[in-house]
Amino acid sequence: MENAWTRRDWLRTTSAALGAGLAIARPEAAQASGANEPFGYCLNTSSIQGQKRDLIEVVEIAARAGYQGIEPWIHELDQHAKQGGDLKALGQRIRDRGLTVESAIGFSEWIVDDGARRKKGLEDFRRSMEIVQKIGGKRIAAPPAGATSQTDMNLLKAAERYRALLELGDQFGIVPQVELWGFSRTLGRLGEAMLVAIESGHPRACILPDVFHLYKGGSHFSSLKLISGSALHVIHFNDYPAQPPRDSITDAQRIYPGDGVAPLTAILRDLRQIGFRGTLSLELFNRDYWKQDAAKVARTGLEKMRAVVRAALG
Repeated sequence: MENAWTRRDWLRTTSAALGAGLAIARPEAAQASGANEPFGYCLNTSSIQGQKRDLIEVVEIAARAGYQGIEPWIHELDQHAKQGGDLKALGQRIRDRGLTVESAIGFSEWIVDDGARRKKGLEDFRRSMEIVQKIGGKRIAAPPAGATSQTDMNLLKAAERYRALLELGDQFGIVPQVELWGFSRTLGRLGEAMLVAIESGHPRACILPDVFHLYKGGSHFSSLKLISGSALHVIHFNDYPAQPPRDSITDAQRIYPGDGVAPLTAILRDLRQIGFRGTLSLELFNRDYWKQDAAKVARTGLEKMRAVVRAALG
């Protein structure tokens, strides 16, 4: 890969790359709740992180609310282990409550240009994958941590680095998902994440989109139709208000699905059309929600997700 592709190069040639599609990586079918709910429902633990509940409590909250999966953060799993918790026992508890670990969230620097930092990032990812494996997890997020301010990332080199990450994941049975961050100058748009996944050439390459980040980064929601549903396993699901505007809105202003102005009906219909049968993971960072009862927030989030899905697809 000798061509020095930058973000600008990619944006000029996106149409050709998108034509290749992303028919790569077949996910297992989601446990649907009904004919008009073809997706699974997952609780990303960020939605109730402000309440400072331990992971055992979070598992119980998710199960009682009716979720099918959970998406913890690596730092929470680390904390659980440091406090004497057994990760394998935690995984068994998760399974006993009828939940799956659909994904996990970490921030290792797999994509950066600096070789020493990237080597450490892969070492960090190895440790994170070992942790996720212990609790029976399937996937881990791979966002552009460490490169969010970079404007000249060579996307073909990023694809090589993503392939290396996927090959590391093969050793643990854990699939890293290219996660776009809308505020980032690297992998801030859906098309960039698609290029990195496509050009990795790995059969398990996949993308982790997020409604808020698609909006924040200026991606076109309709572009989701250009992806094979089999290349999407988890989608971070949320909504956002009309104000503040895109350039100043922050993660903390995410709101429950259906309470904002995101085109969720169109998004959900497009996802069904492309064959996505994975999991919608509620990921919020709303400080007002963090002040409320954690069980209530989890239950409300699931109710609102299911209401939006049923209204869109019923």
